[in-house]
Amino acid sequence: MIEVKHLTKKYGDHYAVRDLSFHVEEGKIYGFLGPNGAGKSTTMNMITGYISPTEGQILVDGHDVTEEPEEAKKCIGYLPEIPPLYMDMTPMEYLEFAADLKKIPKKEKEKQIMDAIERTKIKDVKDRLIRNLSKGYKQRVGFAQAILGYPKIIILDEPTVGLDPKQIIEMRELIRSLGKQHTVVLSSHIMQEISAVCDEVLIIAHGQLVALDTPENLSKHVSGSSSIELICKAEDYKVRAALNKVKGILKVQTETIEEDGIACCRAEVLAPMDEDVREQIFYACANAKCPIISMKPTITTLEDVFLKVTEGKTTDNRGLRDHSKVHVDGQLKPRERR
Repeated sequence: MIEVKHLTKKYGDHYAVRDLSFHVEEGKIYGFLGPNGAGKSTTMNMITGYISPTEGQILVDGHDVTEEPEEAKKCIGYLPEIPPLYMDMTPMEYLEFAADLKKIPKKEKEKQIMDAIERTKIKDVKDRLIRNLSKGYKQRVGFAQAILGYPKIIILDEPTVGLDPKQIIEMRELIRSLGKQHTVVLSSHIMQEISAVCDEVLIIAHGQLVALDTPENLSKHVSGSSSIELICKAEDYKVRAALNKVKGILKVQTETIEEDGIACCRAEVLAPMDEDVREQIFYACANAKCPIISMKPTITTLEDVFLKVTEGKTTDNRGLRDHSKVHVDGQLKPRERR
């Protein structure tokens, strides 16, 4: 749905975006992450046609944003961080105005407006002045504007900023529902939000792509191994001795803790990503008479991934890779020196 090819945006000697390439597939929700100043908003503004790139090409459903701006923009519904609302209008008046701007045919206009109102659950406030609405309802009115006209792509820039916990949950449910009928690109600083609603995560730093994959695969690439936390009702040295006999375990760390007033051993076990050693751990501990109270995998969080990949490394479109190479026409080639 979106193809970004060698995109660059330069202001004087400063690169806001530099040689950025990625593609967005149809029918998925993408999380767009990056530190402040990484180039997220600049990239979104170039995709939506608000600003033009210095170099590179953007295709939206096959339409070049620079050469066919009107056709490309028809495919996009955009909700900026601050919704572009007119406070003296009612949501109904605002959506009628937005429908005219989007050139929605008169015979379809009322149906599409009411559909947007129903989907964003603003029917109860559609005739109240926007200035009198809560932050959550104002955000929903912005959503309604974005989905008006049934665009194939919805781009959302920090859609839950400033909302209370209840409003955030409602907004996430709305985003998930949008993902059933649209391709969604979501920018957010809230990692839990990205993990909760996104199929794939795209991370940029210093205007360049550093990661693009599913949250699960990114976690595996970053950790390089699987980790299991184990609590046993036994002495530290007995547990360590039992675990050291299990083939495939790379590392064991143990400590003595207290569980319900009883001295226990907590162990962290590292194993290769593609090996499941839980059964061997169970039998090893049983044979050593070290009863297991709990055993659970330790998951690398998206926060861990974000911090790791934004510390100078870059990646191709599927996992981590060496900084000295870039993706060109599906092949890894040496990066040209500038």
